[in-house]
Amino acid sequence: QVQLVESGGGLVQAGGSLRLSCAASGRAFSSYAMSWFRQAPEKEREFVAAISGGGGLLYATSVKGRFTISRDDAKNTVYLEMNSLKPEDTAVYYCRAVLAGGGDDAWGQGTQVTVSS
Repeated sequence: QVQLVESGGGLVQAGGSLRLSCAASGRAFSSYAMSWFRQAPEKEREFVAAISGGGGLLYATSVKGRFTISRDDAKNTVYLEMNSLKPEDTAVYYCRAVLAGGGDDAWGQGTQVTVSS
């Protein structure tokens, strides 16, 4: 099973930027659809962005135009570039890997993003 480790979270002022990284261990990284989710205090976990093995992209309406997901299969890493951050983006951000065709579905431990107003 793939294992995921997120990094890059922190405290930033509104309007600022952060880049999150999610490094995956294991093989066949390119066969995984990678996505980012987030969970704010006392709220349910919600979808943020996804990228397929073929590079297809999907974004939540709330982040479209501000966030960019990308992947580097040579480094087994997926990124989330976050610009124009808002206080409502404050949450723990989780990386998820789903193997195409099924058989593996893994989550990282999360990284905290705090946006101050």
